[in-house]
Parts: sequence; C-alpha cells; structure tokens
Amino acid sequence: MNIGDNIKKFRELKNITRETISSELNMSLSGYSKIERNEVDLTISKVQKIAEVLGVDLSQILNFDASQIFNVSNNNMVQGLGAKAENMNFHGDDYKVKYIKMLEEENERLKKLVKTK
Repeated sequence: MNIGDNIKKFRELKNITRETISSELNMSLSGYSKIERNEVDLTISKVQKIAEVLGVDLSQILNFDASQIFNVSNNNMVQGLGAKAENMNFHGDDYKVKYIKMLEEENERLKKLVKTK
C-alpha cells in the first residue's frame, strides 16, 4: 500500500501545495515530502491529520482508487470527493485486512507509549 502516493494524489487533485500541508501539520517541507515519497512509516493518527487537512476521509486515503474521484455510473453522474465512504466501492476484503493491520500496529505503538510513561 502506497499511502504517500495516495496522499500526493489527493493533494494534487485539491490543488494544495506541499508547503501548505506541511505548515498545517507543523512539519518541515522536507519531512512532509518524505511522507509523499513513502520514505517514512506513518501512524494512523498522522494519516488522520493529513486527511483532515485534505478534507477527505481516512478510508479514502488508505484505499485510494481513481474511481472514487471519477466514478461515472448510470446517467453519467459523478460521485465526487465529498461522497461518504460507506457509499464507495473499496474492492473487497483486501483493503479491510490492510486497514485492520494498520489499526493493530497503531494500537501496539500506543500501548508501548503508555507503558513508557
């Protein structure tokens, strides 16, 4: 899963600069750029913050599919970014498994953090 690529696609689709997002996240530009290049491991909480800045659901970033953006169906109605995640087709259980794994890893990270305090 290339979450950095997905983040970059949403950022570009929304015409938001890397500088703007890095500023909103209180990060350096180079630090944020590493996220888009998939050079760092992200926590769920960081991806959630990025999703908030981009104005999309966390699930949209984790499961990006061009059909989410350009979903042309009967009568050529287009489902845009504002559509609710439950109305989108995330193409099976593979994404659910990846999402659950990421949540489990985040849970373990938080448990370790609590133990150290």
